[in-house]
Amino acid sequence: MRILHTMLRVGNLEKSLEFYTQVLGMKLLRRKDYPDGRFTLAFVGYQDEANGTVLELTHNWDTSSYNLGEGYGHVAIEVDDAHQACENIKKLGGKVTREAGPMKHGTTVIAFVEDPDGYKIEFIQKKTT
Repeated sequence: MRILHTMLRVGNLEKSLEFYTQVLGMKLLRRKDYPDGRFTLAFVGYQDEANGTVLELTHNWDTSSYNLGEGYGHVAIEVDDAHQACENIKKLGGKVTREAGPMKHGTTVIAFVEDPDGYKIEFIQKKTT
């Protein structure tokens, strides 16, 4: 068994696709409209679905925003340099909600950014050996 994807409901698919592909550097792997159900599914990731876990962005055509709730945490992405990743996000118009630095009660360098719908994405700096 393996994890295939995590699904996020998004209010504006084009804005979300721009964020995940242009700001975070993922690739649009596939996209399909379901007119009878009035929704679109778009899958984005750093690898193809056969080799890695991806995000499924679900856009319900009649819904422009969602209450994220208290149960959602974040999506984590490994980066070489969290400080540089935050600078790149800011240059591309993205929102950094926690600058890079050591996590509380630990030494792992982390940062948080937000996508256009307010979903949190954690950058975890790759450990050097």
